[in-house]
Parts: sequence; structure tokens; C-alpha cells
Amino acid sequence: MQPAQSTDSARAGPLSPAGIRVLSVIILAFCAVPLYATAQKPQKHEHRHREIDRLEETWRNAVLSSNASSIDSLLSDDYTAITANGTLQTKQDWLACLRSGRVHFTILDISDRKVRFYGNTAVVTSRAQVQGTDTDGGAFGSFRYTRVYVRNAQGKWKIVSFEASRIRTSGGEKISSTQ
Repeated sequence: MQPAQSTDSARAGPLSPAGIRVLSVIILAFCAVPLYATAQKPQKHEHRHREIDRLEETWRNAVLSSNASSIDSLLSDDYTAITANGTLQTKQDWLACLRSGRVHFTILDISDRKVRFYGNTAVVTSRAQVQGTDTDGGAFGSFRYTRVYVRNAQGKWKIVSFEASRIRTSGGEKISSTQ
């Protein structure tokens, strides 16, 4: 009496053309899912990047026009800044400087902007070429800054933190401070 063939050995043979098609569809489906998921993420990231870029331009225009109400709408209530001269500044301090005219910018050219996201937080780093007046007198020169945005419970991006650093000239001379 011959032993019955096991079903495993029957499966070990070549696949039929229909089996190959089914297997191909399954493999393609598994390969397409990561490609589709990857293609969707940059669009979401790109949308958030455009939002932050628009807010940065709104901030720049508001500073150039000394528009305190526009700046007020961009800043969180607990906003804190560290200016290029090391001064700690609250939202109320910054708005008071704009409203009083103690701070006025005539040139604010932004370059080298980079935006990074960490969940509901966006970190912006840029270079700014500045000309104007500040509480110390003249505000001019090149600065690097970091601005931090957080998306609040209402879904709006608010600036929570800012820090500026002077870029020293090649001779090591200090450049005037500003925000």
C-alpha cells in the first residue's frame, strides 16, 4: 500500500497562471501601500510649511508697518523673547515698543529660512538684514533668529518664543541689537 501524498507536496509544485496573477496582485498591493502613505505625508507637511511661511511674511509686514494689532494676533499670551542684546521681553513689552514708536524698522530682509515641525510645534530659523531704530538707538546689521510656533487648541499657530543673535562682522565688531 502506497502512502497518500501530503497536501504540502502538492502545493510545492509550480503555481498555475491564475495563482501567479493572484500572488502578483497581493505583492503589488503591499508595495503600493508604503508608496501611497509616503506620497501623502509631504502634501500635509507642505501645507503646514506654507502656513508658517505666510505667518512669517505677516509678521515681517506687521513689523515694517509697526502694526501692533497684527503682531498681537500672532503672539501667544505667554510669548517670551530674548533680544539680540540679551533682554527678556514679554508680549506686552514688545507691543508697547511698537505702539510707542521706540522700535521702528525700515528694512527687514529675510533669507535662509528653514522650517521644521515637531508635532504641533514649528521651529523657524532665518537670517535677517535689519535697518531701523530700537530702544538702544540704531538697529542695523545682520542677525540670526529662531521663532517657535505652537498650534493652539483652536488650530491656530501662535508665536510662543523668539530669540535673536547678532552676526559679527569680519573684524569682530558688534552689530547693533534688535528684534
